[in-house]
Amino acid sequence: MIRLGLVLSLVAGAAAAEPRFEPRPDAFGLEHAYTGGWEHFVGGGVAVLDCNGDARPDVVAAGGTSPLRLFVNTTEAPGAAIRFAPRKLSGITETTGAYPLDIDGDGALDLVVLRVGPNMLLRSDGQCGFTDATEAWGLSPRDAWTTAFSATWEKGQDLPMLAFGNYVDRNDPDGPFEACDVNALYRPKTDTYAAPEILDPGYCALSMLISDWQRSGTPELRISNDRHYYVRGGFEEMWRLDPLSPRTEEDGWRKVSLWGMGIASADITGDGRPEVMLTSMGDQLLQFNEGDAWRNAPYEVGAAAQRPYQGDDGRPSTGWHAEFGDVDNDGLLDLFIAKGNVDQMPSNAMRDPNNLLMQQPDGTFAEVGGAAGIGDDARSRGAALADFDGDGRLDLLVHARRAPLKLWQNVTEGVGNWVAVEPRMSGPNTRAVGAWVELRQGDTVHAREVTVGGGHAGGQAGPLHFGLGDAETAEVRVTWPDGTKGDWQEIRAGQVLRPTRD
Repeated sequence: MIRLGLVLSLVAGAAAAEPRFEPRPDAFGLEHAYTGGWEHFVGGGVAVLDCNGDARPDVVAAGGTSPLRLFVNTTEAPGAAIRFAPRKLSGITETTGAYPLDIDGDGALDLVVLRVGPNMLLRSDGQCGFTDATEAWGLSPRDAWTTAFSATWEKGQDLPMLAFGNYVDRNDPDGPFEACDVNALYRPKTDTYAAPEILDPGYCALSMLISDWQRSGTPELRISNDRHYYVRGGFEEMWRLDPLSPRTEEDGWRKVSLWGMGIASADITGDGRPEVMLTSMGDQLLQFNEGDAWRNAPYEVGAAAQRPYQGDDGRPSTGWHAEFGDVDNDGLLDLFIAKGNVDQMPSNAMRDPNNLLMQQPDGTFAEVGGAAGIGDDARSRGAALADFDGDGRLDLLVHARRAPLKLWQNVTEGVGNWVAVEPRMSGPNTRAVGAWVELRQGDTVHAREVTVGGGHAGGQAGPLHFGLGDAETAEVRVTWPDGTKGDWQEIRAGQVLRPTRD
């Protein structure tokens, strides 16, 4: 038996639930797809945010050559069929993804829009209306092919630091192979953004995430890169932010090369440090965070998801968005992976179903995607696990290339109890980016970080969801971005807690 250091008291006595999802083909009111040619083989992200303050998650979906679209959640009640009302966002096209972020600290979630072309910052009016504020906030984006993003707040700043990851340099006459573009970091200068700091060389970034990986109080930027275009010489990267410098083999950074598509992070071993899941073509790579090193998970852990689990196509899979979430509320984080061929790549599976890997009490993962009803084999890209109907069960949203945006409602019976926690602060960092939320039951503590970035071209802003198993109560504590620890406070099952720090 493989043990990952998990403490199992959270799930002792919890009823086993078999995950089941119901497709909602009419959820969005119209058919929306991520379209386009070569420049939209990658991307196709979704942003999940509450854009009007009604505590129901809304959706922004990239369109590629189709318009970027907003879908406002109109679901009538917990457990009711999930429904959205579609809206066009000013006819914005050539989008690859989007991330929610309260840029100006007014409490409303704005949007960072990634594009094939100049990126955009959209200011929210708090009622799901958005206007272009790119120039007003002083961002000077290049005409690049942007496919990755992350952000955080540095001490004393009124605006967040923004990191953009760029893919192939379309203007390189010797490209596309070995023609990866550089990446860019924008730091605020008073109330606008200064000229970008360049992260060079670039290795065709497809996902990036700023996190306090070692729980030292010093966040760093991890970048996942696509070796299909850097071909040789490139690798997965970790950058110190202050001063800006890459980690090297001399200070313990092990060079790993893969077809990096997406990043997901979560503490699944119970030691308080986040593990990382890196999607790729072929094997997906789960790495355990051991503080001074990253250890590749052995095959027996069951997270490699290297080939389709159904159908007769035995060629390697292609992974994109990955996300951890407790689908059955048993207290153990499960893992979703969006799968799909780049386009017509003959070396990889053409019909490649999405994965739902359920974490077992011994720390291994078991595939249930087909049985759960989410084994769609479209060319999936971005995705999100979120409670769209407010019933305490995580639903599934998946965006695909040249296929309709889809939603599956979680109708699993016999799930455990749950809570959700959404820390808030007075401006500028109203959503407490960089905070850690700990949930304690007995000697078991689960830690989650509030981050912006990761996934594949899209992410979420909203409550952090915790499964409780059969437990009725737990204790919650927030470690705020400056390292100050709040008090433990009790939270009851079914409660959404929003601890606030002035």
